Formats: sequence, structure tokens, C-alpha cells
Amino acid sequence: MGGNGKHRWKISFYHRSNSNSKMEINKHQLQQPPKEFLCPISGSLMADPVVVSSGQTFERVSVQVCRELGFSPKLEDGSRPDFSTVIANLAIKTTILHWCDSAGVEHPLPPDSGTVVKLVRALMAENQEPEIRVSERELLKGVADHPPVIFSHAETELGPRANHFYSSSSEESVVIPSTSPATPLPLTTRPSCYSSSSSSSEIVENETLTANSGPASEEEDKLVTKLKSPEVVEQEDAVISLRKLTRTKEELRVLLCTPQLLSALRPLITSKYSAVQINAVASLVNLSLDTPNKVKIVRSGFVPRLIDVLKGGSSESQEHAAGALFSLALDDENKMAIGVLGALPPLMHALLRSESERTRHDSALALYHLTLVQSNRVKLIKLNAVPTLLVLAKTGSSASRILLILCNLAVCPEGRSAMLDANAVECLVGILRANEFDSESTRENCVAALFALSHGNMRFRGLAREAKAVEVLREVEERGSERAREKARRMLQMMRGREDDEDEDDDWEGRLESGGGLSVNRYRVGLGRNIHGPNSTTF
Repeated sequence: MGGNGKHRWKISFYHRSNSNSKMEINKHQLQQPPKEFLCPISGSLMADPVVVSSGQTFERVSVQVCRELGFSPKLEDGSRPDFSTVIANLAIKTTILHWCDSAGVEHPLPPDSGTVVKLVRALMAENQEPEIRVSERELLKGVADHPPVIFSHAETELGPRANHFYSSSSEESVVIPSTSPATPLPLTTRPSCYSSSSSSSEIVENETLTANSGPASEEEDKLVTKLKSPEVVEQEDAVISLRKLTRTKEELRVLLCTPQLLSALRPLITSKYSAVQINAVASLVNLSLDTPNKVKIVRSGFVPRLIDVLKGGSSESQEHAAGALFSLALDDENKMAIGVLGALPPLMHALLRSESERTRHDSALALYHLTLVQSNRVKLIKLNAVPTLLVLAKTGSSASRILLILCNLAVCPEGRSAMLDANAVECLVGILRANEFDSESTRENCVAALFALSHGNMRFRGLAREAKAVEVLREVEERGSERAREKARRMLQMMRGREDDEDEDDDWEGRLESGGGLSVNRYRVGLGRNIHGPNSTTF
């Protein structure tokens, strides 16, 4: 129970459903519930299981009591759960009820809160650790003996900083299917704070590490010991070593990404010591690059801490935090969890306000991957993010990536409605008319966003005509890339479709206004809104 192996606090959790035969059944004949059905704190069969931020499942009452008492118990793997967010675990609840039915056991009831309070207080007494104090003189002496390594750039490699954030080839990898309004594929799969290039000095260091390093388990033990040390200098040495190892020895990333190391690294993500925080978050970025590690990291409770860094960390730490969230969002299993844990608002704020191009770059790509999930699209729309994204698409330096996010939002009815209300058609047509693109893919993404808006939406026709989109789309059809031309052609066909059915002299808009009960003005919802004004966004 709770990692200490003691079960004397276990609450009775099952009874035979047939009370008349209760005394006749031998105890050993009763099936024991699987361990994952028991609350790690109370030890009882869970009646209302919930998932917490760090990924574990507990009885809801146990979590509430721990939060009220400010206590986080030590679990069997040595980690401590993060109770900041609670989500009902309906899957495990259903499984528990099915097990009860098959085992002839009554459905569990939530434990008495008073009993859980006594149990948690007892655990608090057992888990109390002696307070360790380090004098200022000792800290200063430690820093003098081991001066900190200061990285002058945010890249996780140790070589010189690249002068670009992504190559043109990565932009060319965008694929926009012409047969559906689906969104494009991602621009890249690695954060901008990470580069695959290596310097000559880095190669020499890599050879030294390879020659001198022992098995991964030995490296892990050494790192975990230092990461858990109360000495700040030891912590800093550990995160710098971890950053080097995970940057130069890719084969160690999966081996080092263990519950023990993640548990030791997690509190250092929000360390008040800048060098510790920067290198801890950079190490996490490196670990997150390997696919098997992505879900582990999210389930180990790193997302709330990355959000804290994104909100209030140093500029370099924020670059790495945005990069880590982008990397973690690449895994489909993580997308919903990251959104539920509250990453969307700080990512939007970083996209809008950060002075770092790298932070804005990775925040945009994180939002793109997160909005591949419908629940996150709805969250972003409710945050009133659409007007902000349109302004950024028109004036920002990350137009291509912003347009990808808008493509995702335009896929769902809520997103199309919000974008049409925010005058997206005129904005996107204006971007195409200005013809100021940093790459051909930016034009393609802009056309794709318009195409997604036009999908099954008659309101789009009126707005597109008022924005004089026909002449712009014709130019794209003549001079754009193959993918852009195809989408422009289909939009022009859609806009001409109504006229093809009637005489050329007929005014289809007039017919709609007079006969269909739909006024042209009704197509103009939100057209008067000033999307450039100071009140256009809450971020």
C-alpha cells in the first residue's frame, strides 16, 4: 500500500452478494481483486477511480484528502504522485464493476472520509523525512569548487547554434491531400531547440563518453543519486551529464527513461536555480525524442511542470518547455491528456507574446498537433483563439505554422463557424492577394485553410464573393503549386455551381435573399469586427 508494503490500513472492500450464504463460504474461495483495482493509498477496491496528473489511478476520496492535507505519498516505484489535476477513470471503473459481477462481489462503495483522513495522517507520520538545511556558505563554496556550465544558447546539442530554425526541405514535406479538407501533415518531428547537426568538438566528446561509460543501469544509478541530492551542485552536475548523454548517445534514451530517473528529474524541471532548470528541461526534450518515451513522460507528471516553466521560466527554459510539449504532442495517446492538463492557454500566450522565435515556432507546432484532436479544437475555440491566430497569420513571422492550426480548426463545424464569424475569409484572401510568402508551402497552407472553410458551407460563398476571392483563386489556379491549384480549382467550381444550374443573368444571391429567406447580410456575421484591435484576444 502506497509503496511501504504495509497493509494494516486496508479497508474491507467486498462481501458476498448472497447474505444467507456469507458465513458458509471459505475465505480462500473468494477471488482476490487484481492489484490495479486497489487504491494505492487506502488499499481498498476503488468505487470512484480517478487519474491524476502524474498518471496513477486512486480512489477520489483518497486524492481529496491528500490534497486537503497537502500530502503526496511515496509509491512503490519511489515516485510521488501529482494531485493537481483529477480526471475520472471510467475505463477502470467499468472493469472493476465487471470483475465484481463475475466474482460474485458487491459493487464497492466510496470509503468513509474520516477513515481515510486517519489513514493518510498515519502515512504522513511514517513518510516524514528529516529536514535538510544547507548553509549559504556551503552553497557558495560548492559553486566555487564546481563553477556552473553556462550554455549561451537553447539548443540541446553542445555545438554552435544554428542560424536557421528549419530547412526548406522540412517545409516541402507538408502534404495536403487534394481529395478532402483534412489538415496537412506536420512540418517537422523535432523541436527547433534540437538540431541533428554535430560539431567536431561534440564528436570527440561523444567518443570519450562511449569509451568511458558503463552499462546504462550504472549510468542511471549514478544520475538518480545525484538528481536526488540536496546539494544544488550535485543536481546541476547530474542534469548536465544527462543532457550530454541523451544528446550524444541516442541509444541510451530509452534505457535511461525509467520511472526512477523520471521521478528524480521531475522536481528539477521547476528548480529555482536557472542552470538546473534549463538543463533539466533540455534533458527532457532529448528523452522525449524517442517514441517509446513520449507516453512514459506524460504519465510521469511532467506536463504541469512544463506548463509552469512556460508561464514563468527563463527565456531559454521556455524554449525547451515549448519544444518538449511539441515533441510529446506528436504521440496520439498524449494529445488529449496534454490538452486536459491545461497546456493550450500558455502555448497560445507563448505564441503571441514570446520574444524567442524558437519558443513561438515550437508552440505553434505543439498547438497544431494538439488540435488534431477534436476536444482540443473545441477548447482552443472557447479560448477565443481564432481572432488572435488570424492576426498572427497576417502579421506574424510564423504564418505557415499558424495557418496549419487554422486548417485543423476549420475541419470541425465549431471551428468553421468561429472562423467565419471572425472574418477569416477576407483575412485569408487578403494574405493570398498580398502574395508575400516566405515559402510556397505558406501559400499552400493558406489555400488549404480556405478550402477547409468552404467544405459543405454555403455561407462561405457569400463571404468569398464579398472578399473578391474569385480573382485571387484564379491566379492561384494559374500560378500556384500543383496542390494549391487543385484546391483553388475545386473552390472555383463550388462557387460557380449555383450559377451553372440557372441562367447566367440570374442573381443567385438575390434569389437567396428574396426567396430563400437568407439575406446577404446574414453571411456577414462578424465582418465588422476589428480583428486587429486590442480587445480581439484574451491572451
